Amino acid sequence: MNIIIANSSPDPIYQQIVSQIKNLILKGDLTEAEALPSIRILAKELQISVITTKRAYEELERDGYIETVGGKGSFVSTQNKELLREKRLRVVEEKVAAAILAARTVGLEREELLEMFKLLYEES
Repeated sequence: MNIIIANSSPDPIYQQIVSQIKNLILKGDLTEAEALPSIRILAKELQISVITTKRAYEELERDGYIETVGGKGSFVSTQNKELLREKRLRVVEEKVAAAILAARTVGLEREELLEMFKLLYEES
């Protein structure tokens, strides 16, 4: 599992781990029931605190992306992939709605906002 921690990122380290593992699951790079590295091994590989990796795994479990079995480790959840995708889409919709509200607040026209989205989407 290739996780990259960016010290320059505004996101906390645990959140970087969470988002990268979620993306690996949604893209199919991590499959259902596949074992994840133990919390200690991942912490050692990333050269970070065990507490940080534990927090990331707890959040992934809470969101339904992984399941932890005592004494055996953590595994990619067998939850429906479409349901996970729907959860992610809902988050995107909420953020787009917030962007639309902010655009209206500053008087940005629909076409200007769409052009901004296109430019930002192409850059990333």
